[in-house]
Amino acid sequence: MLQPKRLMNVIDAIAARRSVRNYRSEMVDYGSIDKLLEAAVRAPTAMHAEPFSFVIVQDRAWLSRISDLSKALARQEWPNEDMHYGGTSAETLNDPDVDVFHHAGTLIVICADTTGSFAVADCWLAAENLMLAASAMELGTCLVGLAVPVLNSPEIKAELEIPPEFMAVAPIVVGVPVAGTSPTTRKEPRILCWKSSLAHGEPG
Repeated sequence: MLQPKRLMNVIDAIAARRSVRNYRSEMVDYGSIDKLLEAAVRAPTAMHAEPFSFVIVQDRAWLSRISDLSKALARQEWPNEDMHYGGTSAETLNDPDVDVFHHAGTLIVICADTTGSFAVADCWLAAENLMLAASAMELGTCLVGLAVPVLNSPEIKAELEIPPEFMAVAPIVVGVPVAGTSPTTRKEPRILCWKSSLAHGEPG
């Protein structure tokens, strides 16, 4: 089990966060998972509903099976070799060595109680909190959207003890990256409108 080295401040954690797609073999320790979940539940929620629940999987054989099922389902839905499923090519889906969980040993699935009107949005806010906390702890994360349909199948929901009224929203792998991640770029903020009674000067 791994231990985080230090904590960054929130601005540094935002800048350092990356989608990591290759992990070392260590699994995240229980104490670190608790810290990630504590950060997740601090997310704002509509009407203070806190509609999220969590599933934690640290079983490599199970993750491998779900990876294979996820690729198979995607191939059925996108049979055309020229198509891409969420940015994943048909060639990737046909490769038996490709792991949709990027060889991470820990998967955290954020689930929504769908009886709430804003439950899914609340879960995405919790997901961002979790990923930023992981970044601050020098852990890598990656959202694995390809696995969502399989995780919401009745059979897999039963295996994970997800109640019928809940749905898997955000599957996030967590672990130690194999190597350092490259800096990423983003577009400048696109401001469509800025109404203010104050006079604006040029940014300093």
